Amino acid sequence: MTLVAPSILSADFSRLGDEVDAVTRAGADWIHVDVMDGHFVPNITIGPVVVEAIRPRSPKFFDVHLMVERPDPHIPRFIDAGADQVAVHPEACADFSATLRLIRDRGVKTSAAVNPETPISVLDRHWGEIDTLLIMSVHPGAGGQEFIAEVLDKIREAARIKRAGGHRFAIEVDGGVKTHNAGEIVRAGAEVLVAGSAVFEADDYARAIEALRRAA
Repeated sequence: MTLVAPSILSADFSRLGDEVDAVTRAGADWIHVDVMDGHFVPNITIGPVVVEAIRPRSPKFFDVHLMVERPDPHIPRFIDAGADQVAVHPEACADFSATLRLIRDRGVKTSAAVNPETPISVLDRHWGEIDTLLIMSVHPGAGGQEFIAEVLDKIREAARIKRAGGHRFAIEVDGGVKTHNAGEIVRAGAEVLVAGSAVFEADDYARAIEALRRAA
């Protein structure tokens, strides 16, 4: 079954705990948390103190995406705050393998995030080190963008690599995921769909999540 991971970047931040509780009750599989530092991407979002505050509101898998430069000093704090998985960008790390090892040694899952313009060949030496491949289908830094159709080829390539190498990483896609394109994204090989506005801008979160699953 395709997993749906609502991104709290599109939630109402004035009532963030209630929003996390609402999508949990609505059937979310994961809670996706976008962390931006104003350097690696233009925007600034949240820190570990916010993750710690919302963690008691949901037993779901917390998928924390660090869009930050030099993430290593921040990783332990987000794990202590309640992250179940931490995603980092190879180009943001001084030593990508060492960063993945830091995450893994703290007992949580590892995820590699690649931007639309980043070839997945940057991970050729790392496929066995990751639990998830997070493929960005918009330029990171803001919600509500349109899905970049060319990223479908990258998803297909990742699926081929996974099959050919017998790898176990999940393929996650983030950016512009809607009911009209969810089926095509999943057919290309995606297994986890990050959805922000598609869920949080809906009147009924449960119906929105179910509609994405049906479309997938």
